[in-house]
Formats: sequence, C-alpha cells, structure tokens
Amino acid sequence: MPGLTPAQLAAIPPRLREAARAFEAQAFAALLKPAFATADQSRGFFGGGAAEASWQPMLVDAIAERAVRGGQGLGLGDAILREMLRRQGMEIPPR
Repeated sequence: MPGLTPAQLAAIPPRLREAARAFEAQAFAALLKPAFATADQSRGFFGGGAAEASWQPMLVDAIAERAVRGGQGLGLGDAILREMLRRQGMEIPPR
C-alpha cells in the first residue's frame, strides 16, 4: 500500500492488509474484464476458442492481482484498509 510507511504497515495485522489488497485486486479485475471481453480473441496469441474463453477470467484476475501487489492498482488499498481499521476501533499509527 503505497501511501503508508513501512512502520505503519508493520503495525497493522497482516490479515487486514491482505484483505484490503485482495478487495482492491477484485475491484480492478472487475474494471478490466470488459476491456478483455471486447478484444478480438481470434487475433491474439492463442487464436480464441472455448479454451481461451475459459482461461480469460483467470488471466484478468492474475493481471489485477499483480498490478495491485506492484503498487499499480487503483489506489483503493489505503482507503479500504483505513476503513477496516476504523470499523474495528483501531487507528493507523502516525507517520
């Protein structure tokens, strides 16, 4: 989560960080799916077909997960994490 310092992240339970990251990846994948759905699969590397169509959702999910883990997601992770902490009565330690 790019907006938080390493010390702040270390003070947050890992399960909450992972849940916020997973939610952001899921939201990012939902935005990517229409872009992949409109692409002409017959012109791609694999030539389209039923097999490619069945694997495409997993590819989109993997791309979104990788982008979020690499800090190139939607930027929702910090906001989600802060809200999760607020609802549990916790706060992010100051910088």
